[in-house]
Amino acid sequence: MDNLTTQNTLTSGHQLVVPFEDNRLAAELFGEYDANLAMLEDRLGIEAVAHGNVVTLRGAEPSCAMAKEVLEGLYGRLAGGETIEPGDIDGAIRHASAAPSGADDADKTRKSKIEQIRTRKRLITARSPVQSAYLIAMSSKDLVFATGPAGTGKTYLAVAFAAAMLERGEVERLILSRPAIEAGERLGFLPGDMREKVDPYLRPLYDALYDVPPPEKVDRGLESGVIEIAPIAFMRGRTLSHAAIILDEAQNCTPIQMKMFLTRIGEGSKMVVTGDPTQIDLPSGQQSGLAGAISLLDAIPEVSRIAFTQADVVRRELVAKIVAAYEKVK
Repeated sequence: MDNLTTQNTLTSGHQLVVPFEDNRLAAELFGEYDANLAMLEDRLGIEAVAHGNVVTLRGAEPSCAMAKEVLEGLYGRLAGGETIEPGDIDGAIRHASAAPSGADDADKTRKSKIEQIRTRKRLITARSPVQSAYLIAMSSKDLVFATGPAGTGKTYLAVAFAAAMLERGEVERLILSRPAIEAGERLGFLPGDMREKVDPYLRPLYDALYDVPPPEKVDRGLESGVIEIAPIAFMRGRTLSHAAIILDEAQNCTPIQMKMFLTRIGEGSKMVVTGDPTQIDLPSGQQSGLAGAISLLDAIPEVSRIAFTQADVVRRELVAKIVAAYEKVK
């Protein structure tokens, strides 16, 4: 469709005028040089023109209605003292798109509700409907499996959720683990004591952890043992009670390791297991324990499985394109 045809379509389409009470908040909502409105235009195929604290939407009626829902939801968050970033615009559009136009109001609200995690350091908002479902699952189930490609927020949200539980006193410990498996290369002998040897494998967990609670609190937790980051081999023989437990990169666990880890969960604990079944780094011929565990435990009411896809990649658009390119050559 050329520019003239597009312009004619927008001009002859539905028009919706959306006012906002606070000029300052409206300016934040629209973004610098109306960048947030430009994102709405690009994602929904509409025209969004701001005049002061009023925005005029033109285009297909369902798209204009969705844009109105997104803008009003984001304005409400700004009015509540939150800040919004480009990722929040994209996330709000994803949530609004998840509610079909024929659904009743209650169903639309349920499907488009954006879940959040509040910690002392920051407020973390789900940026896709599957992320919202993930947060709900972690709240309501004792064991959650989260699978999918890189950039979908599997590990980050699990760490944030666990850190929030620790802050609220709902658990006494935070335990993060992953297999010490090299990603397609052999690093050879690593110098130092045991912690220095395994830290390179666990660095992604540190990165996620330090981004959520204040760094000094993380350091104190690591020193006191309230926060523990260790390879899966260190979990054998233990019972992990009153803890938030995360197993990352679980596709690199063998079936025996997976069974061992899952049976560590004790009273008052929640466990989240994350992994990407397409990125298995186990030696050739060795079976991953992730898919088998999901299948075996599927019928247990206390267990939930959240499956992210390339459509849920929120890290940045380039990551989504990379994942999509690799998916095509499967």
